[in-house]
Amino acid sequence: MKASCLVALVILASISTTLATKGIDLSASFNNFSCVKNAGYSFAIVRGYKSFGEVDTVGHQNLKNAKAAGLIGDAYFFPCKGKKTASAQVTEFDNVFGSEYGTVWIDVESNPSTGCGWSSSDHTGNCQFLQDLVNAFTAKKRLVGIYASQYQWSTIMGSASACAKFTSHPLWYAHYDNSASFSDYAKYALGGWTTPSIKQYVGDTTLCSVGVDLNFY
Repeated sequence: MKASCLVALVILASISTTLATKGIDLSASFNNFSCVKNAGYSFAIVRGYKSFGEVDTVGHQNLKNAKAAGLIGDAYFFPCKGKKTASAQVTEFDNVFGSEYGTVWIDVESNPSTGCGWSSSDHTGNCQFLQDLVNAFTAKKRLVGIYASQYQWSTIMGSASACAKFTSHPLWYAHYDNSASFSDYAKYALGGWTTPSIKQYVGDTTLCSVGVDLNFY
């Protein structure tokens, strides 16, 4: 994601709702997830689809490595709006990842890849593309969440309150205040969600000699 959880609804069922837990997300190839677990982290969200429109096979191996180390494993999906349909991208991802992950988190943030960026003027079209992605995953009976920050959502959808269609799905939001809590969410709310599920509270740091972001559930 920018390094670039509810962690899976299935996943969260295994975590006491009275406990807070922390995890990482990453895009780099990595195999020392035992170090991550020993450092006190419980889950890993790996990149599953690249911003230029390609499945991340490195991420697939990361997912296997994370689960082998005893971590809960999810994947994030950085979609390309322009080169391929939402359905085609989801099918490509699903053919590789199958149901190995808990929840797939669709990444709603500026896309730097040529021919893949969200429209700067068609906010309705951006919202529809996100709906198409969610529909495609839901049709495959996969658990879907949304990742975004208030700023990115506002830029892509037109305002912080726009495109409020996905509140039945968990929200993973980004606000880098180094605080593992949701106490800031009222100020940084987006998309109609009243309660988030995951917070990315530290971006672009290093843990166990690999670049990661830190997250709180």
